[in-house]
Amino acid sequence: MTQTFGAKSTADEVLSGINLRGKRIFITGASSGIGLETARSLVSHGASVIGAVRNLAKAESATESVRAAAREAGGSLELVELDLASLKSVRACAEKLLADGRPFDAIIANAGVMATPFGRTVDGFEVQFGTNHLGHFALLHRIERLLADGGRLVVLSSQAHRVADVDLQDPNFEHQAYDPFVAYGRSKTANSLFAVEFDRRHRNRGVRAASVMPGNSLTDLPRHFSQEELKGLFETVGNARAAAGLPPAGLKEISQAAATSVWAAVVADKNEIGGKYLEDCAVAPVNDTPNPFADGVRSYALDAEKARQLWAKSEALVGAA
Repeated sequence: MTQTFGAKSTADEVLSGINLRGKRIFITGASSGIGLETARSLVSHGASVIGAVRNLAKAESATESVRAAAREAGGSLELVELDLASLKSVRACAEKLLADGRPFDAIIANAGVMATPFGRTVDGFEVQFGTNHLGHFALLHRIERLLADGGRLVVLSSQAHRVADVDLQDPNFEHQAYDPFVAYGRSKTANSLFAVEFDRRHRNRGVRAASVMPGNSLTDLPRHFSQEELKGLFETVGNARAAAGLPPAGLKEISQAAATSVWAAVVADKNEIGGKYLEDCAVAPVNDTPNPFADGVRSYALDAEKARQLWAKSEALVGAA
């Protein structure tokens, strides 16, 4: 019997009664926020988690709660260094994983940055597009054969995809004024489109991919905001939803924000979620109303032809990575 979960479900509730011993799951951004809770919940149910982190020394102490949970449940945590804003780091991480050779039952592309000041990665990409999309694209392009037949890819997108479609002509803001929210929205649309095309390319071997809106929660993701700016953002979202007759969005606990990721990775019917955008442990409806703070997914974030074009553009940008 399939249990129904929702916006208030926690990751542990989603995994209740599930034994993940023998399952290997790779998570980027595993040392803080939603990624940390995702890793903790998975190892608490016996999974072997390989967590990618930017700073191994800092992550050792930051992930102690995950190790403690693993010791109690028979799971395990290994860490690997990864800076998604550096193709050199992406290559090194990929080569380490490929040399190890053990397959993954699921990959959760969780790491990301949000609404950063304008900047470029060491490879010259706009920081948010380069980190949130191109870094993951380059990594997964190299290690895709490590995702086992029948496995799953979960890519964290965001409600912010509703702010902007991808710009394939000027993805790095070389010919237009930079807006941090537009850049973030484009990167999150790219995350969704990446899942769409990855799903198309790999479903013939039973692999399915989906994107996830985890829900708004107080992690360190909006670290570029002051408290006043963050308060103003929440007020803007609330006012926009109220004006559209929508209920308040509300904040999720981090344990609730991690729920859709683990649901998609190990619980949901993979053939029902493949190629889809998920929120609140369900397939989100397509909703093209102009309100950027409404629920649901914009149709452009699931556009199969745009997904193919983005894939080709990404290959051209990262080269052989």
